[in-house]
Amino acid sequence: MLVTSCQKEAREFIDETEEEETFTATANLANLLVRTAQNFGGIDDIIDGSDCFSLQLPVTVIANGQEVIVTSEDDYDAVAAILNQFPDDIDTVELVFPVTVIFNDFTEIVVNNQDEFDGITELCDESGILASIGCVDIVYPVTFFRYNAANEQTDTVVIESDTQLYQFLTQLSEDEFISINYPLSLVVNGETVTVTSNQELETQLEAADCTTIANIDETDFSNTLTGAPWYVSYYFDDLDMTSTFNDYEFTFASDNTAQAATSSGITDGTWQFFLDSDIGYLDLFFGSSTPLNLIDEDWEILTYSSEEIRLRTVSSDGSIDYLTFSDTPSTGGGDDTELNEFIATITAAPWYVNLLDENGTDLTCNYLAYAFDFVQDGTATATSSSETRTGVWSVVREGAILELTLNFDSSGSGNPLGALNDNWEVLSFSTDAIALKDIGSGGDDFLTFGPAPATDCDTGPDPQELRDILTQGTWFVDQYLDDGDDETGVFAGYDFTFNADGSVNASNGSETVPGIWVVGVAGDELSFEFDMDSPINDADDDDYRATNYDATNVTFVIRDSGGGVEDILTFKRN
Repeated sequence: MLVTSCQKEAREFIDETEEEETFTATANLANLLVRTAQNFGGIDDIIDGSDCFSLQLPVTVIANGQEVIVTSEDDYDAVAAILNQFPDDIDTVELVFPVTVIFNDFTEIVVNNQDEFDGITELCDESGILASIGCVDIVYPVTFFRYNAANEQTDTVVIESDTQLYQFLTQLSEDEFISINYPLSLVVNGETVTVTSNQELETQLEAADCTTIANIDETDFSNTLTGAPWYVSYYFDDLDMTSTFNDYEFTFASDNTAQAATSSGITDGTWQFFLDSDIGYLDLFFGSSTPLNLIDEDWEILTYSSEEIRLRTVSSDGSIDYLTFSDTPSTGGGDDTELNEFIATITAAPWYVNLLDENGTDLTCNYLAYAFDFVQDGTATATSSSETRTGVWSVVREGAILELTLNFDSSGSGNPLGALNDNWEVLSFSTDAIALKDIGSGGDDFLTFGPAPATDCDTGPDPQELRDILTQGTWFVDQYLDDGDDETGVFAGYDFTFNADGSVNASNGSETVPGIWVVGVAGDELSFEFDMDSPINDADDDDYRATNYDATNVTFVIRDSGGGVEDILTFKRN
């Protein structure tokens, strides 16, 4: 803030301000400017829950068990996306302390723990804070002229920031008058507006609509929906049922009528856009005929573009259904068999945590007491001898991988379930094990569910020990017996490099073949999943068990139902 003093007679500081353009600290315009300049505490309510203050960035939060580092205002949307994954779950946001709290007057205080934060929140009196005009930004610098009671200009003040403007206006004495050197620019809800007088400025600030802006623009969405034919590229109702709509083409008219056309005829319907709590919904109705009655729902609009419209709804049984329209006709393919098989597997029986490895730390013992049941409607329970915790889950395809999202009630001291709340890549699954990797952790966290509880996890095998051995140096296949047949020669000349992120590369000097590997716990033994691309995929399997391993030799076997050894795979370190 630059302040230069002078008398009004000094020509270089003489301004052209009309007397009616001056105002005092008690004027309505001054109040509006203070409300515009003050720190907008409501901008980060999704992480701190208070309009009294905001948090200085960066700050780390745990949203439904998932860590998010908030470095800019855009990251609030990332937190919201996690909280909105499931419509009916219990959402939790935890702060990682210490944090710096910034009050509406820009004073700051460092908060070291949750108790201190709760105390500040309880003392907050939001009714005593002027309502922020948070959707208006003033374009700086702005020049003010200051006058005394005799209407003599005393100085010129150049304001460079909201903080300076707030301090300047709140520190004016009652007998001081000020005026603004127009023109002045404002950014109102993203649009730049230029004002040239007090009246214009006051009008803009009073008229600014800073209520929550709906996440969907009705006109833009309607134009998108009615602009072209649409085809169902994904329909999920407990299972992937996309093929149900392979033959359908959907058109939507501007008069809110719709048609679903197939080679055998046309079905008339209706559509309607509406808002509920600033969330956009698409209501579809095509009557009671199967299969169109399946999509007669109020669908929440997740995303939309001229190429794709993604929707979801909570069905009558409480499960989450998904519907995606695309601008490209269906090729007539079937449902996602792998996804449906995974759903059948995870919902078939109780599961137990056989491994939770978090950045190299084995936390499996924390879950010995819990049995996990996953229901096809997307609900889940974690049951111990003393309690049952509820949760929700979903699995979707993201490109080539299946992504499993877990969200269990993690409230209460000593509750370990929050560590499971994350987005997990499905590495492999069978009736014997479901192996997962944390998508957001760079491959450092691993979770394995098994059909039986982990046995004595405190003294059981340590998967990290074997991982550390395999990631040292390069290895070659010393022996591969497939049902007693020696097929070691398939791997001749290949050196294997096992990477800590779960990938493996085999090179023979002229080509490099990629693959994946996973070490987990299966009862009293270490499990090993090995999956290579062609031409060296002969030994691929997810049922290997480690029988012997040291710094230079590792042997894996596959056993038959009677416990006899069927296959042997031995690696030696170069």
